Amino acid sequence: MDLQQYIETSRLRLHEVEHAIAQFDFTRGDHAAYQKLNREYLSLQRLVKAWDRRQRLQADLEQNRHLLETETDQEFLEVVRADIASLEGEAADLDRQIRLLILPPHPNEGRNVIVEIRPAAGGEEAGLFAAELFRMYTRFAEQKGWRSEVLDYAETPLGGLKSVTFTLQGEDAWSTLRFESGVHRVQRVPVTEASGRIHTSTVTVAVLAEADEVDLHISPEDLRVDVFRSSGPGGQSVNTTDSAVRVTHIPTGLMVASQQEKSQHRNREIAMTLLRARLLEQLQQAEDARNAAERRSQVGTGERSERIRTYNFPQNRVSDHRFEITVHGLPGIMEGNLGPLLEEIRALDAERRLAQELGLAR
Repeated sequence: MDLQQYIETSRLRLHEVEHAIAQFDFTRGDHAAYQKLNREYLSLQRLVKAWDRRQRLQADLEQNRHLLETETDQEFLEVVRADIASLEGEAADLDRQIRLLILPPHPNEGRNVIVEIRPAAGGEEAGLFAAELFRMYTRFAEQKGWRSEVLDYAETPLGGLKSVTFTLQGEDAWSTLRFESGVHRVQRVPVTEASGRIHTSTVTVAVLAEADEVDLHISPEDLRVDVFRSSGPGGQSVNTTDSAVRVTHIPTGLMVASQQEKSQHRNREIAMTLLRARLLEQLQQAEDARNAAERRSQVGTGERSERIRTYNFPQNRVSDHRFEITVHGLPGIMEGNLGPLLEEIRALDAERRLAQELGLAR
């Protein structure tokens, strides 16, 4: 199947899904099925719109290139050349979008994410870098217009982080950040280093898809809920009531806790949000393990133990080891200017998977 045929097949499927949504019977109460249809509809709609816009751009480009060959007015030709450059840039962006959109949607497309950042090796320097990564992601989220909410936050005495868990809410949050899970390594002279030696420290990042209640049925009988008094640095109590909540999922042994809020009710909500996300991740990992062909096609496993990226401050560069990408301008990236790097990662992954989807040899 060539690309044109794939698009026309997708256009037909878009009409089918649109009809299915219009005729959906909500009395059956199958909200998960409706959400799945709606996600498929939005994905197909974006693909068809991008393709149609790309076709119109191609026609405009051909017309402008014809003008270059036939017109003689130099001022007019300068305008035409500028228009061609603009159209070619937009066409390149659309080509990248189409490569991404043509792929089968992942079940997590359209979901919000929960991000967990924890220092690993490197002591206080790892905690300081964990705080900088947290700032980097929240700055990036602001640029994207996403909402963020901190679920758990614990500082070190020097202003670093022991851990932070936060949500990022936006239409493409998961698809943009899905490749961020893993070990992030920093190489630099720490502020705590008097001799000026370069140290290497590591921080783990986990990106989990936020699961809705309709995605997973969790029986109350499968939960053990414990409440306790919140504690701050050094173990001192920060609340005079038992507001912290620990939830254990008995069948899997998964345990989550929240003491961020003063309200026990709110801490239970946060704990259940984290538990659903981790259960969803566990189910999807089991599905991936059963699908050996899919796992072989992945670039990296997304495991938290996998080293994915190095931030080298002396050389002003960031290297992504899975996709063999190196970019400079590290200070800008730490300020949240992650967009170009993440888009290149997504484009490279999409290019490889697109070849497989269309049955083309690389």
